[in-house]
Amino acid sequence: MSNPTQLRYSKEHEWLSAAEDGVSTVGITEHAANALGDVVFVQLPEVGDGVTAGETCGELESTKSVSDLYSPVGGEVTEVNEDVVNDPSLVNSAPFEGGWLFKVRVTDEPADLLTAAEYDAFIKG
Repeated sequence: MSNPTQLRYSKEHEWLSAAEDGVSTVGITEHAANALGDVVFVQLPEVGDGVTAGETCGELESTKSVSDLYSPVGGEVTEVNEDVVNDPSLVNSAPFEGGWLFKVRVTDEPADLLTAAEYDAFIKG
């Protein structure tokens, strides 16, 4: 399992892309997708919703459990990935590509986001 080095990570297992025009993409890590098992339902925030760093903003339901989705940053949701809503298995098959969850115009970025190396160390315990 290799976490892309250009992304930053939260301790809740979300990833965040670098901002393009102030907008970043959010998804869950491969580690989280594997721990969840087969994702069968995704509830995402809606376009225009405000999200707060570290707070829940949706749910991921798998064959094993229901898990909260946390926003790694604060801001306004600008887009949701309808492909994932229609085919939740994308979260498992392509967590860093087609399985992204939503885009957010970042207004608050916490200082505790991790680099790929820091996240790798965190998940290894």
